[in-house]
Amino acid sequence: MARIAGVELQNNLKVPYALAKIYGIGYAKALKILDQVKVDPNKRASELEDKEIQMLIELIEKNYVVEGELKQEIFRNIKRLKDIRSYRGLRHKLGLPVRGQKTRANAHTRKGHNMAVGGLKRILEKT
Repeated sequence: MARIAGVELQNNLKVPYALAKIYGIGYAKALKILDQVKVDPNKRASELEDKEIQMLIELIEKNYVVEGELKQEIFRNIKRLKDIRSYRGLRHKLGLPVRGQKTRANAHTRKGHNMAVGGLKRILEKT
């Protein structure tokens, strides 16, 4: 089982799909990487030779930001937006959609489920 960027590649998958399991590498980028290293994309991850695995590791480490480094970079970018109190940073801080979506009817993935406001008052008055 090959280990690239701290991720174990699944042996039963074809190489581009196995590489796409690495955070920061998608299918298209995986095909581009395999083209640079001259590895057949139809091979399974278990069929990779040690030399090919080493070339993949070197290329990914040298040219791409993946896994933990990428997550840290994204976190730092969001923290910077919050610190300078930009509009996007405030939306991140409040847990609202950041990219201009409306929030009246949708955005439940960011906002959470609806909370009843008016019905609560009537229940409290009866007791």
